Amino acid sequence: MVRMSQTDFGYRDVDAAEKAGRVAGVFSSVAARYDLMNDLMSGGLHRLWKAFTVTLAGVREGERVLDVAAGSGDLAREFARRVGPVGEVWLTDINRAMLERGRDRLLDRGVTLPAVQCDAEALPFPSDYFDCVSVAFGLRNMTDKESALAEMRRVLKPAGRLLVLEFSRVWAPLARAYDWYSFTVLPWLGGKVAGDEAAYRYLAESIRMHPDQESLKAMLERAGLENVEYFNLSAGVAALHRGYKI
Repeated sequence: MVRMSQTDFGYRDVDAAEKAGRVAGVFSSVAARYDLMNDLMSGGLHRLWKAFTVTLAGVREGERVLDVAAGSGDLAREFARRVGPVGEVWLTDINRAMLERGRDRLLDRGVTLPAVQCDAEALPFPSDYFDCVSVAFGLRNMTDKESALAEMRRVLKPAGRLLVLEFSRVWAPLARAYDWYSFTVLPWLGGKVAGDEAAYRYLAESIRMHPDQESLKAMLERAGLENVEYFNLSAGVAALHRGYKI
């Protein structure tokens, strides 16, 4: 009998075909309180990390930008401001609840952008179309990260850049305190604020299962990106990777 391929869902091994559904359940559960929880669990630092990402993206007026796993639309809003009325910014997310959350938040701020529900491993866009592709805190939830990165490279124009903002490997002297916070405080906050303790326990586990800074750099290079570099943020709690399609 042929066994289905396995992947991680936090600390559990699951059939690869099941992961997307499990992740969808997590984010559908927490979508309504997603932004509040981001502020609480990071002490607002996620806003600084995203601002740094937008700065390093170097998006200019008239460019085309794709924000993958766009979530609540924080990056897309800033990209839209920079590309101006002649540019394009597209939001995608595999999760309908999160995509609607992001779209509605943008509409509340007077920003209308195209939003597409799709899998990052099969992006419905032509090759060589975007000047910049970003994914913030979404890559670790994807079933086949290598395929997703290859797709993001495919839709980039030559000389286009990919930016990956993700939780990463914290500075070793802080690891013990960070583990306590992640596995004790985060699930408690998730239960009290978002009504789903298990979702934030999965968050903590998924961070530990995600490739560290050097491993993710190597993944981007295997996907065909060049001049890949990364920037540690808040002692490695998060890291921003940037690579180019040459």
